[in-house]
Amino acid sequence: MITNQKSSFRKLCLKRLKEVSLQSKYIKNKIVIDNLNKIIKEKKANNILLYIPLKLEVDVKPLINSLRKAKKNVYVPFMQEDSFKAVKYRLPLKQKRFGIKEPENSFLKTRKIDLAIVPIVGIDKLKKRIGFGKGMYDRFFYRLNYKPTTVFVQLVLCKSEEILSDDYDIEADYIITG
Repeated sequence: MITNQKSSFRKLCLKRLKEVSLQSKYIKNKIVIDNLNKIIKEKKANNILLYIPLKLEVDVKPLINSLRKAKKNVYVPFMQEDSFKAVKYRLPLKQKRFGIKEPENSFLKTRKIDLAIVPIVGIDKLKKRIGFGKGMYDRFFYRLNYKPTTVFVQLVLCKSEEILSDDYDIEADYIITG
């Protein structure tokens, strides 16, 4: 039952995200990035997990560039099997499954992530993440032996007043929307 509700909610949120205008998107991206910069500074984060954005997600590319210039360690997902590993952000990026771009695999040891910035499709009543339905972020965080500060980001908040999440769905310390 919850799976059907979750799926319907996900479709509703994706529809709302597709309807965000280009001008509105620019302003919303700026608001989110400004707030992320404040959290990064407040937390003194040096090892930051970000993502390569899809069109429906907050465009964090300018943030990635500024963090790299500030000599922060920027990591992004590299998909492996049912989850991903965090690899250092570097060019060139290649398009992989689900239209997601990622750098080449890295065999360097990832430092302990201080701050994880995670895109969401929506959140439920418990403020747990509703993503695209693949469970990759849930598995990634479950396999960590520590909990980094986690920030959910979204252009427009899409929140359900019902509990749609499973026990393993991740929660955020912060939720930032435009």
